[in-house]
Amino acid sequence: MSTANVVHLPATRLYQALVLYDGECPLCIKSVAWLRKLDWLKRLAFVNARDTSRLPQTDPPLDPQRLLEEMHLVTPDLSKVYHGFGAFRWMAWRLPLLWPIAPFLYVPGVPWIGQKVYLAVARNRFHIVPCHGTCQLPQASSVSRTESTSLQRTSGQPKQGVEVLNGTPGSDR
Repeated sequence: MSTANVVHLPATRLYQALVLYDGECPLCIKSVAWLRKLDWLKRLAFVNARDTSRLPQTDPPLDPQRLLEEMHLVTPDLSKVYHGFGAFRWMAWRLPLLWPIAPFLYVPGVPWIGQKVYLAVARNRFHIVPCHGTCQLPQASSVSRTESTSLQRTSGQPKQGVEVLNGTPGSDR
């Protein structure tokens, strides 16, 4: 077995997805606390995205700046990365109390509206919940938002490694 393909992850179980969140954001911390309570089946592991030493090694690599702009989820097999509303939809199928609403998250228009609302909250989160400390994002990276949020594909075929998804209907089950 080649060691070149070995991925070193934070201490998780093989069936757990990694939820990457901003550990200095009070709203994010409260959201993670709620997700932990809803995660009866222990399908999620939570990693502070500001601790870059604990981020999974993926191909293409995760952009630490983007991880702080919105929550990301890396599937247990490390083959897909979801962000924002797409990450929430993926989790909805794995958290029993959210199962009743999960199908409605695929109704035409809901993913588009959901991502817009998610981004509006994410961009204003330091104003929504009072912050007592360093509540700001590091300087923006040189990668454009459209490049980092687009589906990573070449000629209709998935790239080798991780597929980055932004909530394409039917792609996150």
